[in-house]
Amino acid sequence: MKKNTVILTAALISAFTASTALADTTVEFRKAVEDRGGTVAWNSQNRSVTAEVDGKTISFTVGSGKVIVDGQEINAETTIVNNRTMVSTEFISQYVTGNNEEAEMSQTEKALALINSFASGDTTVADELMAEGYIQHNLAYGTGREAFKDSIRYLASAPEETTVNNIRAFEDGDYVFLQTVYNFAGAGEQVAFDIFRFDENGKIAEHWDNLASLAEPNPSGHTQIDGAMELKDLDKTEENRTLVKNFLYDVMQGNNLEKTPEYFDGDTYIQHNTGIADGVSGLNEALAALAEQGIEMIYDETHMVLAQGNYVLAVSEGTFGGAPTSYYDLWRVEDGKIAEHWDVMETIADPSTWANENGKF
Repeated sequence: MKKNTVILTAALISAFTASTALADTTVEFRKAVEDRGGTVAWNSQNRSVTAEVDGKTISFTVGSGKVIVDGQEINAETTIVNNRTMVSTEFISQYVTGNNEEAEMSQTEKALALINSFASGDTTVADELMAEGYIQHNLAYGTGREAFKDSIRYLASAPEETTVNNIRAFEDGDYVFLQTVYNFAGAGEQVAFDIFRFDENGKIAEHWDNLASLAEPNPSGHTQIDGAMELKDLDKTEENRTLVKNFLYDVMQGNNLEKTPEYFDGDTYIQHNTGIADGVSGLNEALAALAEQGIEMIYDETHMVLAQGNYVLAVSEGTFGGAPTSYYDLWRVEDGKIAEHWDVMETIADPSTWANENGKF
């Protein structure tokens, strides 16, 4: 077994069960089959899947509750989560990997299991998935695995339950980045971007995030989490990363503002920021309105640009109205142009209040 393999123990199964994003103990069907050297064909018209693995033919229509294995009909639930076809670990163990093997977890599945431990209250998930020297950049919490487990215990003891609803999930090398709606102990829904770094042993070793309260739809009727979901153009990941890096330098940092039109398809720009309308015109109007109030949105430095296919997440530092601010911006790229934007802005806490010394970035 590879050194970064994590077996789905009872603790991890409990974490998945508690998830609202993964309604059952599930794993990605395509990955499980391809890890065995098999092939998977997807028919988008009728949502059907056909796989060949270890001499077996497996076929099903997503959501039908039935799977055909070598002509034999089996009762099994299948669903799509974040554009991935998911099946139960029990099914994978029995019909894909064999009865004596257990399904491995991808980095994304590990990250989802970890955040769902906030809802399940199961600290053993952290023991399974996290490096002991886990580095925390959320300045409200202590660093290290034990501090993370203390947070789980605190939420489990609260009178109101914690809910976790993952919206989008992406993977870039050793990093997983998530967009999620949390409600910690009934304190109110918050939209978050989480970034997890994995070490050479496949353990979660470091974490960054930005959170903001869930708000009403913006002037164009969009929420902080709705919009496009399809992950595509995986072969253009680096091209799209470079596009966003250049956009940040030229436009967001104000170095070459005359290049702004080059990054958009006319005025087409879907905006999920809570106070800005669609279009490049909507962005310009919002910035002008802020300027009239003497408020500047300044991007000084970009610390991280993560990408998978047509989605790129940038982590930047600057100021908003003079206050030190962390900017997390997720852009969707379409045909070489920036097409859609989600974000979370967070005021950086005064250092005197920090619960760790790792810094926000």
